[in-house]
Amino acid sequence: MAVVQFMVSLDLSVVNLGLPQIGAALGFSEVGLTWVIHAYALTFGGLLLLGGKLADRYGRKRVLLSGLALFGLASLAGGFAQDAGQLVAARAVQGIGAAALAPAALSLLTSTFPSGRERARAFGVWSAVNAAGGALGVLIGGLLTEYASWRWLMFVNVPMAIGALVMAWRSVRSDAGSGDRGRPDVLGAVLATSGMVLLVFGVVRTDRHAWGSAATLTTLGIAVALLAAFVHVERTTTRDPLIRLGLFANRAVAGANSYNLLLGAAMASSFYFASLYLQRVLGTGPARTGIEFLPFAFGVVVGAVLAIKLGNRFSTRALLVIGGLLTSAGFAWFGLISADGSFHADFLGPSIVTSIGFGICLGQVVSLATAGVPAHESGTASGLLASSRQIGASLGLAALGTAAHRRTGGVATPEALNDGYALGMTLGAALLLGAVLLAFTILRHPTTTTDLALTSARGRDE
Repeated sequence: MAVVQFMVSLDLSVVNLGLPQIGAALGFSEVGLTWVIHAYALTFGGLLLLGGKLADRYGRKRVLLSGLALFGLASLAGGFAQDAGQLVAARAVQGIGAAALAPAALSLLTSTFPSGRERARAFGVWSAVNAAGGALGVLIGGLLTEYASWRWLMFVNVPMAIGALVMAWRSVRSDAGSGDRGRPDVLGAVLATSGMVLLVFGVVRTDRHAWGSAATLTTLGIAVALLAAFVHVERTTTRDPLIRLGLFANRAVAGANSYNLLLGAAMASSFYFASLYLQRVLGTGPARTGIEFLPFAFGVVVGAVLAIKLGNRFSTRALLVIGGLLTSAGFAWFGLISADGSFHADFLGPSIVTSIGFGICLGQVVSLATAGVPAHESGTASGLLASSRQIGASLGLAALGTAAHRRTGGVATPEALNDGYALGMTLGAALLLGAVLLAFTILRHPTTTTDLALTSARGRDE
C-alpha cells in the first residue's frame, strides 16, 4: 500500500518541473497549461467516491489491481502524446485509474490496522510515504526533464505500476466485498465530476471573461446546478448512493474533509508556484530545481514523525492547529520572495517551515476522517477524504493561479511573474488560516490519536 500511495502522490507533483517544456512542446497557453494538472486532479477527485464504493462492493483487491492496470496504460499513452489534447486526455484517464486504486489501498490499510498503536504507526508510515512521494516527485521530475525528456514524466509510472501490481497480487489478501448491496450510483459520479470540471473551467476562464460576464455566470450556474443535482440524486436514488449524506453528521468526518479541502488547495498551488518561481524567476534548471526541493521532502517526513511521537500526548485538534499555523507561516514567508532573490534567502527557510507543518497535518487528517466509520463504509470514507484533497487542489490552483495571472497582467518578465507567484503564496497562507479556524470550530472536542483508534474500532464493531 505504501508503494501504491507513493506512485499516486508522485504523479501529482512529478509534472510540475516539466510544465515549461510541456507547454513549449505541445503548444499550451499560459493558463491552459494548468489543465495538465486539472485533468488529473478533477477525474481523480470527482470519481474517488465511486472508486471507494466499488472497492466496498466488488472487493478491494480486485478494484486495486484494475486501477493499477488502467493507471499504467494511461501513463504509457501520455508519454506518447503528440498534442495538448492527447496529453490532457491521458491525464484524465490516469485520474480515473487513481480514483479506483487510491481508496481501495487506503481502505485496505484501515481494515488491516483497525485500532491501537499499530494503527497510529501505520498511518504515520502512510502519511510519510504519501508526502515523500509528492515532494520527491519534484526531484524526479527535474532530473527526468533535464536529462531525458518530459515524456519520461509519464513513462516513469509504468514500471512502478507493474511492480505494485505484482506485489499487490502476491501480498494482498482477496476479499469478496459486499456484493449484496445495491448497484453503485454511476449517475451521481458523472454529475459530481461534470459539475467540478465546469466549476474549475469557469474560474480558469476569468482570465479572458470577467467574473460578471455572461460566459462566466452561465458556466458557473450550470456547474452549481449539476452539483445540486448530485446532492438530490444521492438523497433519492434507489441505487447504493456514492455517499450517505448522513455521514457528514459525524463531526470528525465533516471537520477532517473541510480541513483537507483547504489544505489540498494551498499545497497544490504551492508546488506549482514554487517550481515556476525557481525556474522562471531565478533561472534555475529543472534538475537543480528538483534538488532544491529535497529540504521540503525531508521536512514533510520530519513532520509526520513528530506527529506520531506527539499523537498520544496531544489532541488531534491541537496537532491540526499547530500544523496548520506552521504551514500558514511558511506560505506567508514564501509571499516575501523577490525577483532578485536566491534559493538560500527566499526558498530554503519557508520550504522547511511549510513542509514540517504539512507533515504534522497529514496523518491526523487521515485518521480523523475514518474514525467511527462502520466497516462497510470505510472505502467510501477513504474515497471522500482523497476526493476532498484533489477537488481542493484543483479549485485552489484554478483560483490562485488565475489571481496570480491577473497580477502579472500577462507580462512574462521575472519581476511580473514574481509578483504573481508571491500573491498566490500569500493567498495560500490565508487558506491555511481558514483551515485552522475550522479545526477550532468544527473539531471542538479534543481527541488523541489513541482515542480515535478506539472510536474507529467501536464504529466497526457496530
